[in-house]
Amino acid sequence: MRNGKVIWKIAGFGLAFSLIGSIIGTKAILLVDQNTTAKIIIFMLPITAVVTFLPRNRLKTSISEFSKKDLYLYTPLLCLVIGLYDGFFGPGTGTFLIFGFYIFLGLNLINASAISKVFNLASNAGSFVTFAFAGKVLYGIGIPIALSNLAGGYLGSILAIKRGQQFIKIFLLIVFAILFVTLILRIGK
Repeated sequence: MRNGKVIWKIAGFGLAFSLIGSIIGTKAILLVDQNTTAKIIIFMLPITAVVTFLPRNRLKTSISEFSKKDLYLYTPLLCLVIGLYDGFFGPGTGTFLIFGFYIFLGLNLINASAISKVFNLASNAGSFVTFAFAGKVLYGIGIPIALSNLAGGYLGSILAIKRGQQFIKIFLLIVFAILFVTLILRIGK
């Protein structure tokens, strides 16, 4: 935010959808088996990683470059779907948001990363409240993890701004690989 990388008009169009999606997804996960979702994500991860490294003609950095379709259709739809995923399953949500804004809206990776933090916070808040009302939150574990996440997010943002888009691409590929292996190990149990 301090470096002006968040495009707030886009945030305004997607915030409620991210929150609503995560609440619906969280309510669904309380009813469904996670192994099915993990198998779907394992299939999707390599495809998304490949698409990220395809060359892009032109990347957007200003709100004036977005069409009404980008703002009124793609942003809310992307936020709703990934919010559902976040509430339902969770791992890699921020990465999927970055890829979604990069692929479907043509945002550069730095702006996509910045805006994804806004939507990820909204979907996490919706999911947290839903889990809390269901009595499923382990606060003794959750609070230290949340504090570590905040510190990591701050440091990661500084690195992304200093190192640029190519650094983000490499880092995203590493995150995808870790997520992919983690999901395979989880399914194998």
